[in-house]
Order: sequence, then C-alpha cells, then structure tokens
Amino acid sequence: MQVTSAEEGDFVVLAVRDNGLGLTPTQKSKLFTLFKRMHTHVEGSGIGLYIVKRIVENTGGRIEVESEEEIGTTFRVFFRK
Repeated sequence: MQVTSAEEGDFVVLAVRDNGLGLTPTQKSKLFTLFKRMHTHVEGSGIGLYIVKRIVENTGGRIEVESEEEIGTTFRVFFRK
C-alpha cells in the first residue's frame, strides 16, 4: 500500500493505492452504495466508503477511484482547503 498527499489548486489530495484484487467496471459503479460489499471474503458492513464519500462531498470535496482487476485500486480524496 502507498499513501501520498499533495496540493492541487484549492484542494489537498490524499491518495491511497493498493495492489489488491481491484474492481470490475460494474463493481466500481456500485462502490459507494450503502451496504454494498464488493468482496465478501473480507469483513465489513458496507457503510464505510458511503459515509466517507458523504462527508467529503458535504464539505466541498470529491473522491476519484481508479481500479484494474488483479492489479489494484487507487482512491484520491480531494479535501477543500
């Protein structure tokens, strides 16, 4: 896992990259759905990413996700300065 941060315009960007299972395009489109879990072999309730997205967007930010199956996923969280 790799965690980085940088300033981009009016935002501070936190990027988290892993080399995990990755997501299919269908999974990616449902990623922030309440109670939706992509991989059932790991623990979780399916509310974490939903809550994070709501908090970030309610404060003027956004989340971007890039993912490729069998390679991994990168989350970029844009926090307004």
